[in-house]
Amino acid sequence: MPTSPIATSPTAASPTATAASGGAVSGGAVSGGAVSDEAVECVVLVDDDGRAVGTMPKAAVHTRETPLHLAFSCYAFDRRRRLLITRRAESKATWPGVWTNTCCGHPAPGEPVQTAVARRLRQELGLSALVLVPVLPLFRYRAVMDNGIVENEICPVFVAVVSDVPSPDPAEVATTRWVDWKGFRDLATAPRPSAATISPWAREQVAELAHLGAAPDDWPVDADRERLTRLFDA
Repeated sequence: MPTSPIATSPTAASPTATAASGGAVSGGAVSGGAVSDEAVECVVLVDDDGRAVGTMPKAAVHTRETPLHLAFSCYAFDRRRRLLITRRAESKATWPGVWTNTCCGHPAPGEPVQTAVARRLRQELGLSALVLVPVLPLFRYRAVMDNGIVENEICPVFVAVVSDVPSPDPAEVATTRWVDWKGFRDLATAPRPSAATISPWAREQVAELAHLGAAPDDWPVDADRERLTRLFDA
């Protein structure tokens, strides 16, 4: 079974596709590994157990033979338990123009996953999370576009509560919509959902979230559940 990348962030050796340096992991960050050049956005390559094995420029990673790499997904709700969904910009290399969860992204080499989720919410949507907790820390998927381009990710899933008005980056997000969770769940888990309607990773994630419980309050465990529930309207 893959190890969870939530608590331990992978290391990186260089901003190009290369083997990992094997830096020690401690406290959610990596010691002994270099952070990638800011001019080149890199993703972290991982093995089947979720261990970092190298890095690769994001612009080059998605092909017909995409290597397994680390990513994340976030489902952000407002205090009324409405889910913010987004339609991906038409310029996106993978699944342009489809509806999906609130945001997705890739941790930078040396960046804790939860920090990366918070960063992406700010960059892509102008949102700050009031609470951000992992709910599917071991989620993994592989999907192939009609043109043969592959997504191949270990992709921990987080739930957030936000109170800001979204301000989407048009390079990433075409439009946003607040929706009822049950309606989105039913659409995503329909026996024959349209591939052009909802992203493949969101369909798989929603199915797994539905098994955790009927509402987002049910998904986290222990103290995380209490933190989340306190922020929702009664």
